[in-house]
Amino acid sequence: MIKGSCTFFLSCLLTCFNLTVHFPGNAQIANTISAADKVYGLSKFWQEVNYNFVYLDKIDRKAWDSTYKALIPQVQETKNDYEYYRLLEKFCAMLNDGHTNIFRPQIKGLQIMQNAFGDHLVVVKQVAGKPVIVRSWKKDQLILPVGSEIVEVNGSSAEQHIREQLLPYISSSTEYVKWKGATHWMLAGAPGSAFRIRIKKPDGKASVVNLVHAKVTDSIYFPELGAYYDEQKRELLEFKMLEGGVAYLGLNGFSNRKIDTLFDAILPQLYQAKGLIVDLRFNGGGSTDIGTYILKYLIADTVLAGARYTTREHLPAFKAWGGFVTEKDTVGNAWNKKCLEVFKGVYTYNFPYAPDTFTLHKPRIVVPTVILTGNNTASAAEDFLIAADAQKHMVRMGEPSFGSTGQPMVFDMPGGGSARVCTKKDTYPDGREFVGYGIQPHITVIPTVQDYLAGKDVVKDAALGYLLKKIK
Repeated sequence: MIKGSCTFFLSCLLTCFNLTVHFPGNAQIANTISAADKVYGLSKFWQEVNYNFVYLDKIDRKAWDSTYKALIPQVQETKNDYEYYRLLEKFCAMLNDGHTNIFRPQIKGLQIMQNAFGDHLVVVKQVAGKPVIVRSWKKDQLILPVGSEIVEVNGSSAEQHIREQLLPYISSSTEYVKWKGATHWMLAGAPGSAFRIRIKKPDGKASVVNLVHAKVTDSIYFPELGAYYDEQKRELLEFKMLEGGVAYLGLNGFSNRKIDTLFDAILPQLYQAKGLIVDLRFNGGGSTDIGTYILKYLIADTVLAGARYTTREHLPAFKAWGGFVTEKDTVGNAWNKKCLEVFKGVYTYNFPYAPDTFTLHKPRIVVPTVILTGNNTASAAEDFLIAADAQKHMVRMGEPSFGSTGQPMVFDMPGGGSARVCTKKDTYPDGREFVGYGIQPHITVIPTVQDYLAGKDVVKDAALGYLLKKIK
C-alpha cells in the first residue's frame, strides 16, 4: 500500500516547516491574494480537516473552531501573502501532526536568510538537546567558535525564543522533532534582520555577538562541508563489510523501487555476514511495500505483521440522527452509539487486516541484527520498524523515530500554495500507537556535543560493538 511519503523530511527538517521569521517593515512582499480568496483558503483547510483529519478526536474542537472564527477577519487584514500563509501555518500547527501541513507558494519579494550575517556565518544545530554552533568562518573561531552553545537571543533565553517565535508555526506530531527543526532555523530572518546572541564558548566563557543578516563576505568554512556524519552525501542503498564479519546496510529511502533491485544485487555478499546493521536514520519513508520487500529477507518467519489502518467514515444520515442522541442513549445500543460517533466525527472504518504470508525462493540473512533509528526515520520507514518489531534477533538502537505516518490528502490553496491532511491512522498490529510518540529504540544512543563535533558516528560504533560481542 502506498504510504504518505515523508522523504521530504530529510531535507525538510531544515526547510519545510515554514517557520515564521522577522521581516523589516519596508520589505516589499507581494500581496496577490484577494481578501475573499484568503477567507476561502482558510475555510477550505478548516473544512477538509473537519471532514478528513483522522486525529480529529485528539484536538480541542472548541478551540479549533473558535480559532477559525477569529482568523476570518485577521486573514483579510494581512498585508501580504507571507503574513496570510503565516497565519495558516500557525492554525495548522494546532493539529500537531507531521502529515498535515500548509505549504506556502513562492512569494515575490520574500527572502529568508538562515546562516549568512555578512562578515559572520552561524550554522546552528540541536546537539544533545542544546542549540550549538556547528559551523562558522574559519577566521571567526575566537568570536564564534564551533561548539559554542547559544544561550540567549535578543534578550530572551534560547529556549524562550524558540518556544515563542518558532514552535507555534511547526506542524509535527512529536515535540523533539519540533525542537530540532526550530533550533536549526532559530536565527532565520530577512536581509537586515538583527540578532543579539549570547553564547557560551567551549571553554565556558560567555560572549555577546551582534549579527545582522547580509550577504556573506567569506567562503572558508570551519569545519569544511561534509565534516559531520549526518551531512554526508548518501546513496539510495549503501553496503559495506565491517570488522568481524558485520555487514552495514544503509537503506536511505523507500520512494524509489530501485532500492529493491540494488538489494538483490548485494545478496550474495550479505550471505557472508555474521551480524547485520540496518541503518534507517536517514530514511524519510516512501512506499511500505518497497521496504518490506527487503525486510522479508532479514527475518526467519513466513508471516509479516505490519501496521493496522483506520480512517474516518462519513454517513450523513447517521450524523443527522446522532444530533438527537445522548451518551446515555448509547448504553447497550450499538445503533445509537454509531449515530453519536458519526455526529461527533469520530466514527472509524477499520481496514481489513491480515498478516502478510509470503514465500521466498532465495536464502535469508537471519543473523544478530541492529536497526539504527533516529528522528528522521519516518513514515514507511516506521512501518518497516513495526513489521520487524517481533523479531527476536533484531534490536533497535539510536533515537526515537519521527513519529508520524499515514496517507495525506493533498489539495490546492490560494496563490499557488497547497495543503495536506492526514486521512489514515496507523498503529502496531495490537493497536499500540506510535504517531505522536515515535518508535522507541531498545538501546538509546545519543551523541554528545564533543562526539558530534569530532565527526564520530557513535550510534553506528555502538551497534558494531554490540554485534561483535554477540557473534563471538
